[in-house]
Amino acid sequence: MALDHERAEGDHKKLWSHLKMPFWQSTASSPSPGTSSSASVPSFQQNQSVHPDHHQLGDHHSASGVAAMAKSLLPARRRLRLDPPNKLFFQHEPGKQVRSAIEIKNVSKTHVAFKFQTTAPKSCYMRPPGSVLAPGENLIATVFKFVEPPENDDKPAILKSLVKFKIMSLKVNGQMDYVPELFDEQRDQVTVEKILRVVFLDPKQPSHLLEKLKRQLAQAEAALETQKKPVEEPGTGPVKEGVIDEWERRERYLAQQHLEGVDSVQMD
Repeated sequence: MALDHERAEGDHKKLWSHLKMPFWQSTASSPSPGTSSSASVPSFQQNQSVHPDHHQLGDHHSASGVAAMAKSLLPARRRLRLDPPNKLFFQHEPGKQVRSAIEIKNVSKTHVAFKFQTTAPKSCYMRPPGSVLAPGENLIATVFKFVEPPENDDKPAILKSLVKFKIMSLKVNGQMDYVPELFDEQRDQVTVEKILRVVFLDPKQPSHLLEKLKRQLAQAEAALETQKKPVEEPGTGPVKEGVIDEWERRERYLAQQHLEGVDSVQMD
């Protein structure tokens, strides 16, 4: 009886083992809903890791395009400060050549070349026609213009002129000589600083504009005279006392050497 009982118990365990195996194998081989979702997460995350880069790249390009467009619409940053800022004043003297003056200052952090242009090159010219300014450097340019006499004796209704002047600037690398051709070679880098209108002043009517014009013209002439003065070469200035003493000492030494040489020749 004991043997039959043990045999029956063993058969019972084998039966349960066979019944359990397909269940556990099926659970191991066929993923549960939770396992399936967790297994699909890496693929989804991988897609997310790829697509955001594409979105970010697209956003970057679109942002760059918007920034470039906005930059093109904004006015260029001025490199020069002009005084007067937008007009050239001349004394109205028909039949004569008159002058105007304008102060030009480099307000940027780099060397800048500037150039004048006019709509009437036959009757107007500038001195200087262009130059290179260091950061913070300024000069007063003189503009010459011939005033056409009126066709009749009547005074013009208003002292105006259709002539205009344009000042352009170009960033350059360090101190250099002014070369007008640079503005053609680097046309894309040229900035139009200002277009100046011509305004005539009545020389018989005192005004602060007329006084300022005369003052700037005087400053421009003084600067021109300073440039005309010859630059002293090294050694052409006053000779210091110590230098004279050194020259005299050398002369005495050479004279002494000469006398000793003569004595030695006579002794031989």
